[in-house]
Amino acid sequence: MKPLHLALTATMLAGGVAAVAWTQTDDSDRARPRVNPGMHGPAAAAPAPDPDRIRLPEQMSASAYFGQLSFDENCASCHGAKGAGGTEAGPPLVHPIYEPGHHPDGSFVSAALSGVRSHHWEFGDMPAIDGVTEQDALRIASYIREIQVVNGIE
Repeated sequence: MKPLHLALTATMLAGGVAAVAWTQTDDSDRARPRVNPGMHGPAAAAPAPDPDRIRLPEQMSASAYFGQLSFDENCASCHGAKGAGGTEAGPPLVHPIYEPGHHPDGSFVSAALSGVRSHHWEFGDMPAIDGVTEQDALRIASYIREIQVVNGIE
């Protein structure tokens, strides 16, 4: 029997009523990495996505198309196919913690060009990626952003 978890979503509705939703979580959700919600809010506590459930845009911009090529060549080995994680070497990028309001596109550029200290996940520090230019990183960010939008992260 799968355990039930109470997901409290305190959403202020017009009448000021809080909404409470029950969700059922299977064991595979618990095995996927999570961010510390105390530091980053409840949306960040979502597990890394199931790579098979990540949807791609039906059509991509030219920037995102070329970003996908760069991502597949330089990033997927750590961040997983379609940015879904699951490699045990890097976090998923199609995750609420990487929404544009918390990690603007410049964060992706900085991480690719200069590396970044581990601060949300426990995968260790990310090194700079040799051969990735600022333009490549901006295209990669476009690719990830377009996937995020299709998957409800804006």
